[in-house]
Order: sequence, then C-alpha cells, then structure tokens
Amino acid sequence: MNDFLQRKIIHIDMDAFYAAVEVRDCPALAGRPVVVGGAPNSRGVVATANYEARRYGIHSAMPASQAYRLCPFAEFIKPRFEAYLAVSREVMAILHRYSESVEPLSLDEAYLDVSDATEYQGSATRIARAIKADIVREVRLTASAGVSYNKFLAKLASGMNKPDGLTVIRPQEGAAFVRHLPIGDFYGIGKATETKMKKLGIHTGADLLRWSQDALVAHFGKAGYWYASLARGEDPRPVRAHRERKSLGNEITFALDVTDINVLREELFRQLAELMNKLEQRGWQTYTVTVKVKYADFEQVTRSWTHRQPLDRGRAQESICELLARTDAGMRSVRLIGVTLSGLAMTEALAQTSWL
Repeated sequence: MNDFLQRKIIHIDMDAFYAAVEVRDCPALAGRPVVVGGAPNSRGVVATANYEARRYGIHSAMPASQAYRLCPFAEFIKPRFEAYLAVSREVMAILHRYSESVEPLSLDEAYLDVSDATEYQGSATRIARAIKADIVREVRLTASAGVSYNKFLAKLASGMNKPDGLTVIRPQEGAAFVRHLPIGDFYGIGKATETKMKKLGIHTGADLLRWSQDALVAHFGKAGYWYASLARGEDPRPVRAHRERKSLGNEITFALDVTDINVLREELFRQLAELMNKLEQRGWQTYTVTVKVKYADFEQVTRSWTHRQPLDRGRAQESICELLARTDAGMRSVRLIGVTLSGLAMTEALAQTSWL
C-alpha cells in the first residue's frame, strides 16, 4: 500500500471557538445568538458567531452592521483575545498528549499525525474520540474531528458534522468521496480559480479527474500538478510541527482610479483591520508594515517600516499614514492599494509555551 495511504491524520476544529468561550464564561448567554467581533454601529466585522446566530445567516467576516440587521437581538461581544489564547494553550496541551506531530493552523484548529501512536491500539478514530472527550471535560467546550489518511480529507471531514462531530474518511473511501466534492471545496482552489474551472466545465471532483495532469498544468501552471493529485484523493503534505509564515497581505484594485487621499487611507485602515484580526486569531504579532501603491499608469511603489517592538493597531495605523505620505498618492491617480504585515512571530505567551 502507498505510504501516504497508511498515514493517520486527525484534524481538530473547535466549534464556534470565540463565541463558545464567551458562552462558557457567561452561562446566561446559553441558547442566545452570540456574535463576537465589531459593535453593530461600527465598521467592524464578525469574528465568530455561535450556531444560534448562524441560523439567521450570520457568518465570519460579515460586517457587524449587516449581522445586526439580520438579528438585532443577538448579543454582540468585543473579542477577548487573551482569554481565547489561554484556552487555546489548554487545547494544544491536550493534543500534544497524543502526538508530537501537532501542526496548529490557528488558535482553534490543528492537525495531528498519529500514524505511530500506540494509544488505543493505534486507532486514529478512538484517539480523536478521546481528544474530544478530554476537551469537553477539561476545557468545557466542544470540538469537531476529522480522521483520514491525509490533511486535505481530514480537514474536510472535521467540517462535515459540526458541532461536536467526528467523521472518518478511510483510504478505500477517499477517491469516491472526492469525486462528489464541489470544486469550490477543494483545498487551494479559491474563488477566481473556481470560476475559471467552472467555465471549463469542472464543477466536481469527478469533472476534475477527467482532465489529464498535462491539461491541468497547461491551464493552471504548476498548480495543475496539485489539482491532479487532489482529484485522486491524494495529498502528500506532512504534518509540520513548526510552521513559519513570513507575511500576511491584502490589496484591492479599484473599479475606477482614486485620487482622494482620505479614501485611500480609509481603505488601507480597512485592510489593516482584517489583517490584525487574522494575526490575533492565530496568536501572531508583526514588526513590519508595508504599503503598496500602483498608479493609474501601472507604476508600482512600496514603502515599508520595521519597528523594534510588536505593532499594535494604533501604531500600525500611524505607520500606514506616514508610509502613504511618502508616495504620490493623492497627487497621482491610484489603481491599486494594499497592506502587507511581515516579520511575523508568535506572541510572547505562545512562544514561551511552544504550543505545549
């Protein structure tokens, strides 16, 4: 049997993590719609909504004002990232009891490779069940688990029966499962690629499988090799205990060129807020901020500033204002503008625990 098919991978995903922590810490919220994120009258976005709130169509990254219109009686709560970080450390400590190969993806999800585990006679399903029970008993929260022979399928499986689910996709089931999968659910296929694939008649895994690897490479470049593997239910990526992300960025191309410096500044602030939310969710901090400007004539410039101390939101906004002032934005029409945060590192609390 292929070595990749012999792997035992578990993906653990906490259920509505931030909102669940808030309900746990304030039992009076139980059974009520809870939205963690920006205030309803702000320009903030939803970080997490519990399942009661999701019934009204509220979801992550939605503007808080829109969430309020959908459910005005929901409880809107400002995020408490220190509290979520503390709970995350407890969850990660539980995962490390069962495997040395734990790859955190954010504060509330991680992969484990239990291929060599001896607990529960090496049964990945029983290990996943034990992890879920430990989380309920010790952290008083629920998690969903996906079990499979690779990361791609394990992550898909964990989202299939939320909340508090446990789904297993066995090696002999993987190829058939992928054939029925909508193309937009494939790992690494974003909205733009999904749209391009659908124009080519690729709507499901079965459609993708009918394309040769060479044909996929011709249309999608090197990514075609990856898509061909996924179509067969294959994903050779190992679980990596230590992952490094060098940067996190965001940008937008305007429908019409912009000359108003205030509009440009507000757009940069909006992008920065999204990026800072992602950093906080993943327990990261940043030291360098870069502003990217592409003028109407397609000339592109970047301006960067590296700080000695980790950037908070206020200092990051100040840096953006100074960097934008060092460009010709406002004097020349701007076609595209973006922000990148780099020099990323774990927050001090996470670095001290090394995800124990």
